[in-house]
Amino acid sequence: MEDIIGIHDKAQIRRRIAAKLKTMPESERAAASESICGQVLASDAYLRAQRIFLFISMPTEPDTSRIIEHALARGKSVYVPKCISKTEMLAVRIRSMEELKPGAYGIPEPRNCSETTDADALDLILVPCVAAAPDGRRLGHGAGYYDRFLKGNEDKTVCLCFSEALCDAIPMDENDVFMHRVITDRKADGKEDN
Repeated sequence: MEDIIGIHDKAQIRRRIAAKLKTMPESERAAASESICGQVLASDAYLRAQRIFLFISMPTEPDTSRIIEHALARGKSVYVPKCISKTEMLAVRIRSMEELKPGAYGIPEPRNCSETTDADALDLILVPCVAAAPDGRRLGHGAGYYDRFLKGNEDKTVCLCFSEALCDAIPMDENDVFMHRVITDRKADGKEDN
């Protein structure tokens, strides 16, 4: 776990973690992603959920493609983010990975927005991070998309975080949303899975 006690600048933490993740060997990244995905797929929250929101992963994030394929194969409704402005994203339903194309920030997004939903209607929300703390503090990329989208739905959130990006503490402000649970590749966080 990264010791960042005394660092109160989010940009400095982002730089420190980004540098660390860039040096993470690909084999280690793949094994870590597999562990995280396995925990998600085995969780009661996932097994019960019918409407799931999850991110399309970037190279420095746990690979979510296995979860997406698994959920689609089991007939779950899968929603992914689509940025529609510099402050807002939508949850758009997809029925296959082929519906995605490069979008904002180079991240694959749905080609169209024909079927969207609000966070209130989702059963489970899987959230990316730059870094996270075991107590549910999360540091994103700084645009605030997720914090705005998640307000009032924190109890449905699960942050997926490589153990290399797990920190002892993360500075938070009034706009930041705490995660209900953080899953890493090393071990479960000890919270009840509900």
